[in-house]
Amino acid sequence: MPTTFLTAEWRNLLMANYAVEPDILKPYLPYGTELDDFNGTYYASMVGFMFMHTRVRGFSVPWHRHFEEVNLRFYVRHRDPHHGWRRGVVFVKEIVPRPMIVAVANTFYGEKYAALPMRHQWRANAEAGTLDVEYGWRVGAEWNHLRATVEQAVHPIEVGSEAEFITEHYWGYTRRGPQRTDQYEVVHPRWDAHRVLQYDMHCSVAQLYGAAFVEPLAQAPRSVFMAAGSEARVMGGARITLDQAT
Repeated sequence: MPTTFLTAEWRNLLMANYAVEPDILKPYLPYGTELDDFNGTYYASMVGFMFMHTRVRGFSVPWHRHFEEVNLRFYVRHRDPHHGWRRGVVFVKEIVPRPMIVAVANTFYGEKYAALPMRHQWRANAEAGTLDVEYGWRVGAEWNHLRATVEQAVHPIEVGSEAEFITEHYWGYTRRGPQRTDQYEVVHPRWDAHRVLQYDMHCSVAQLYGAAFVEPLAQAPRSVFMAAGSEARVMGGARITLDQAT
């Protein structure tokens, strides 16, 4: 039975969701997975959030407990021979501020982490009932950002909604070879969400993610919301190989 590898609180997950042609995503598909769609649309999401109170195998590391992450991800599913369909995510790239985080994640999970200077701001306006949220990362001399003004009030994510599709993927899949994929489970309760009133993104897309993503990420997102987040556990990984991907 998988053991817990990492525990943390994931907070204020700002999610901007873009329609992307499947041909752009297929080269990133791990073995044994297929693209997952919502009502015929394939999504890639720019996500910024905070890791809080992070522990790896029960231990906290000084200066590595609280940090930002920004990632570009898309949505897949895998038919497990014993448990049926599992819905998950694949990361194109994950940006964090600490090289040690990169080393651990890339070594143990084969993820595509990169370390860049990062910053964030959360500014509450009690009178207006809003919260300004910004996640920034520096590419060369230029600061990129995800930025939004959201309502402080939270509401349950509607069953059957696009937001439910985006958030209710509880597995991560990573390509480790032509016929090998690593998978890991992410455990957290169902999230509530904040309504986004204003949103802005500035991103060095071609430099970070490649030319194929420039056009889809230049369009207006199909939706933007901010999940309040919760405590989360990332479980130890398992392998999908040729005889298991059926």
